[in-house]
Amino acid sequence: MDSKPLLQERPPAYSPAAQGAGYDYGQSNYGAIPAPQPAFQPPPPYHYPGAAAAAGYAVPPPTSQPNYSSTYTIIQQPATTTSVVVVGGCPACRVGVLEDTFTCLGVLCAIVFFPIGILFCLALRQRRCPNCGAAFG
Repeated sequence: MDSKPLLQERPPAYSPAAQGAGYDYGQSNYGAIPAPQPAFQPPPPYHYPGAAAAAGYAVPPPTSQPNYSSTYTIIQQPATTTSVVVVGGCPACRVGVLEDTFTCLGVLCAIVFFPIGILFCLALRQRRCPNCGAAFG
């Protein structure tokens, strides 16, 4: 078993009568409504430039407001368009996907010059769009 002593005392009560048992938490009127503050006093009135000139300050001459015309211009920004770039997509129609095809000359070189001809066949391939039929390179 533990060698800790058991709690023999009861915990302190939560009733207000148990206050004053050595605990001092400050004022006893916690939560009471405070006394009303004195009424709000507005600041003293603003002194006009005539009073500042009397105190020795130079007063700048009054300026008139600029005359703006009643017309205005609205500048409308063009709507931004998002474009999706498809890797291997057709640059002509932008719909089809390019497919690799071998040219007749490439296949002939692969057959006649067999080991080296395969490199010619790969170099002479052509990319074609199945949608618009455009051929590239």
